[in-house]
Amino acid sequence: MVGNQIMELLYNYIFKRKSFHLFRNNKTKEYYKDFFHIENNELDNIYKYFNQIKPLISNIKVKIRIVKEEETNCKRGAEYCILFYSEQKQNFLQNIGYIGEQLDLYLVSQNIGTLWFGIGKTDEPTYEDLSFVTMMAICKVPNDSFRKDMYKSKRKSIEEIYEGKNYLDIINIARFSPSSCNTQPWLIKDIDNKTLAIYRYRKRGKRGIMPNDRVIYQNLIDIGIFIYILELILNENDNSYNLKIYDDDTSNKNKYTHVATFELK
Repeated sequence: MVGNQIMELLYNYIFKRKSFHLFRNNKTKEYYKDFFHIENNELDNIYKYFNQIKPLISNIKVKIRIVKEEETNCKRGAEYCILFYSEQKQNFLQNIGYIGEQLDLYLVSQNIGTLWFGIGKTDEPTYEDLSFVTMMAICKVPNDSFRKDMYKSKRKSIEEIYEGKNYLDIINIARFSPSSCNTQPWLIKDIDNKTLAIYRYRKRGKRGIMPNDRVIYQNLIDIGIFIYILELILNENDNSYNLKIYDDDTSNKNKYTHVATFELK
């Protein structure tokens, strides 16, 4: 399965996916890992799938390691954590978000719940000369524990994130992209019905337990996630496009930074 076939498959899991802040049954308080396990062949398949993922930035080396949750600081009841490592080049965080979201949706297709764990730490800060970037907690979960109605999730309104009127249906789905602390750091501008310009919205200050500098770090990952979700939706709606990525200078103190453009054909 390649190209558009993969995108068509993953598109369906946008609506099912949710963040598991705790991997347990809310009613019984039983942890899923006590009843369900990710088998070794499934771990092998995660690595195989990762190795065929399309990156956002082609010249950045990226690797993953899958370790037991106990080998990290994550205490959410997951069975494993996926550790993402990367070269630290321009836009490497956006690249991790873009790659990681493809893996995220694939895992949902395998009934594996996920959580982007932005405050994750590991005792292995480097791997094959690459630097640790972030982690994703994972656990096999019952099928009925996934989201049943995505539109009941708390997200910014279309009016808050979109300036335009031609792609309302597309933006109405894209706004449910996962983001750290639910910051949703994106603004989309529809220019002459030919271009969707994507901006990173910068809001000063910490969010939840995350300090300001970490919020910016995570928001760059979020932008990569959002770009991939938007691609899936455009592809599903048979919109052809050219994608341009711009260098994001985080020293820029402007409220909005232009990070990408979808030129629609």
